[in-house]
Amino acid sequence: MATGRTHRPATRSRGIPEATVARLPLYLRALTALSERSVPTVSSEELAAAAGVNSAKLRKDFSYLGSYGTRGVGYDVEYLVYQISRELGLTQDWPVVIVGIGNLGAALANYGGFASRGFRIAALIDADPAMAGKPVAGIPVQHTDDLEKIIKGNGVSIGVIATPAGAAQQVCDRLVGAGVTSILNFAPTVLSVPDGVDVRKVDLSIELQILAFHEQRKAGEEALPDGLPASAAAARESTDKGPDGDVPAVMPA
Repeated sequence: MATGRTHRPATRSRGIPEATVARLPLYLRALTALSERSVPTVSSEELAAAAGVNSAKLRKDFSYLGSYGTRGVGYDVEYLVYQISRELGLTQDWPVVIVGIGNLGAALANYGGFASRGFRIAALIDADPAMAGKPVAGIPVQHTDDLEKIIKGNGVSIGVIATPAGAAQQVCDRLVGAGVTSILNFAPTVLSVPDGVDVRKVDLSIELQILAFHEQRKAGEEALPDGLPASAAAARESTDKGPDGDVPAVMPA
């Protein structure tokens, strides 16, 4: 997913790189699935495959946590679940507010995965007076006029913005002014926030455009004229890839 502006240092207080932090939820998801199947231990290769990463990278990531596994045995699943949950701050309850209860906001409110991962929906907020008092996922929607009071009354530090793009910055400013320091932004716009506030941006249209780029590229390869010299094909391949062999992150015009 695309990420918004980053304001904190590249490493956390314990020296864990942000790239490692971004992979910890992947490991936790895979480990939770193993735990639910009562699997006691897992090798780095098995866990890396389940998380979709390289096993050497996984071992490096876990070294930042102080976990090295046991040769011939692997990693203790339950301990890793606890260790990663603790590192991510999931061993405590995080009250969250969702602002913008349209189709997307309502879908987020109804998502059952928040509670099981340490996040409690403390309030649903919308600017439409007709929505006030209506229950969504069993929670009555409250009006944006009460946003600051709701934030402070529930001790909220994480806000989710699911409003139209035009309203997102104003909502963001009010959330930050009320004490919110972390924002998950689903609105199709870039938010400006002060230092000390983290923004994670989820833009589904950007993800689809990236997939469209790759689909177009695959279709173009399939449509190469018959008899194209191997040297020309190789030249085309070299221009399609970066110096390290990766496809450049180019967005379609």
